[in-house]
Amino acid sequence: MNMICVISARGGSQGVPGKNIRPLLGKPVIVWAIEKALASALFSHVVVSTDSPEIAEVAKAAGASVPFMRPTELAQSCTGKFQVWKHALEACEKNFGEKYNIYVDIDCTNPLIEVQDIIDIVHKYKEIKNKRPIDALFMTSRARHNPYFNLLEYDSNGALKKSKQLPNEVVCRQDAPSVYAHVAGVYVLDAAYIRRADYLLDGHTEGFLIPSTKAHDIDDQNDFDIIEYLLKRRLSEEKKTKECI
Repeated sequence: MNMICVISARGGSQGVPGKNIRPLLGKPVIVWAIEKALASALFSHVVVSTDSPEIAEVAKAAGASVPFMRPTELAQSCTGKFQVWKHALEACEKNFGEKYNIYVDIDCTNPLIEVQDIIDIVHKYKEIKNKRPIDALFMTSRARHNPYFNLLEYDSNGALKKSKQLPNEVVCRQDAPSVYAHVAGVYVLDAAYIRRADYLLDGHTEGFLIPSTKAHDIDDQNDFDIIEYLLKRRLSEEKKTKECI
């Protein structure tokens, strides 16, 4: 199957200004994603889709391709990810003169994703695809909060109620149905699905479960601090392991 890997990174960011190229433990945030995509050795091209010349230069220096610039109308805070994928897929096929079967998106705002995670989710997608139809496989984690237990909404009378109700009241977390959080990480999609659909969950999509320690992405300064701490801790543990070998 012919695959293309695209890392989407627009220039504007309201929560953390310049977050995609902000230094994180000595390298720009986006470089963590680029280096891992390249290290996976799965892709003939690792492409960055951006509207920012500054991000483009950082990406090129890290070894990614930037064969096109994303249009301004697809680089707004309200722009849907799926529309960015549609544009990038078409632009990549036109630029490289290839037709792709699989489109892999790596979210650069989650530097906790590892090389093996990228390899594993791509292999899992192919394994599922050989058994049954699937349009997309993307990363999920077990949700910390549950709409059947402790997520609330105001009703029409202004009173708080559980977001989802069951015939029998759920009084402890263990009795609530399992729910999953959509993680900013790696998405593996059937390229034909991107061409025909308009939203990630329009078709048959499934989740690739990752641990909560990797289920973080940078939306604000607090997120950045948490990821920096977790990444620093992991690198320290890896260093100790190597020293013991």
